[in-house]
Amino acid sequence: MPASLALDDYLDGLATAAARLREDTTDLPDESVVPTCPQWSALQLVAHTGMVHRWATAIIRGDEHAQAPSYSAALEEDGMQQPDPGGWLLAGADALELTLREAPDDLDVFFFLRDAPKPRLAWARRQCHETTIHAFDGLAARLGQVPTAADAELAPRIAADGIDELLRGFATRRGESLRTSRLITVAIQPSDVEQSWTLRLSPEQASCEIGLPDRADSTWTGTAAELYLGLWNRGRQIGQDGLDVIGFWRDNMRVEWS
Repeated sequence: MPASLALDDYLDGLATAAARLREDTTDLPDESVVPTCPQWSALQLVAHTGMVHRWATAIIRGDEHAQAPSYSAALEEDGMQQPDPGGWLLAGADALELTLREAPDDLDVFFFLRDAPKPRLAWARRQCHETTIHAFDGLAARLGQVPTAADAELAPRIAADGIDELLRGFATRRGESLRTSRLITVAIQPSDVEQSWTLRLSPEQASCEIGLPDRADSTWTGTAAELYLGLWNRGRQIGQDGLDVIGFWRDNMRVEWS
């Protein structure tokens, strides 16, 4: 699962998304509902994102305590108690960016997706998309509804890279419940980038490869941003031809903090 962007691209994406999240949530009441994550308030969204930044920073720095559940829980609670949650969020994002810039190319630390790039680039990629998706959640909180992909103003190449990470990194993990009673082949074809993917669902572990299949049971289309957000269960702008598989994806593809 090689990354399609460079380190600076991911770090710029991280900084942009963190700034957007702060801007969209700063003037909201703490208890404002996040339509794309209705179990969270705006404050919980910011606290969660800032926690993930600090947790990732600790992993990259080699802190052996970072993987204990109590470590992330304490960070999130700290975020919930901040007088300026947005400032706290940006401080964590800045520290994460600096840590990644200073890390060696051959950084040897834990990373949780199989077949990932080397850890330095893998962590930059993951935190770029973590923050980009949650910035979209912040926009939803400000608007009071699920935004469109156009509202989010996402660069197609960032969105396409995020599709790749989700399909070839998260969807193919052994723990995911994307198993069907028979083989189903899905073609994913964005309209504004040259990348495409073939997702295969079956009684076994899901698999995904670059390129389109000779034959697909279902074809998913849209801009890269529409596909990116829709596959992350943020909106319903994905077009579908053939077998209805989108509902199965939405019901069974979950990426949750654990």
